[in-house]
Amino acid sequence: MNLGVDTITTPAARSPFSVAREHKDEPLRECVRSALNRYLEQMDGHGVQGIYRMVLSEVEPPMLQTVLDHCGGNQTRAAQMLGMSRSTLRKKLAEYGISL
Repeated sequence: MNLGVDTITTPAARSPFSVAREHKDEPLRECVRSALNRYLEQMDGHGVQGIYRMVLSEVEPPMLQTVLDHCGGNQTRAAQMLGMSRSTLRKKLAEYGISL
């Protein structure tokens, strides 16, 4: 999701969940809700499957990368901030191809 982007200039730059934020102080949950509503509207009644996994694959990588960057690459600190074990963090980093 492009949570920090106020406008998106080209359709190619969009992920399945794109939302142009109208309010800069909009909570994350509202950004997700807006993006999901827009996605479902665009599907226009077509069959939709795997939304849960799709949302996680959009949200989890930037969250992991941002926290890891904030912790200066320290996986132990990042795992603590995220509320998961270091081994779980390492598994997720590998799953998404995120390297230090």
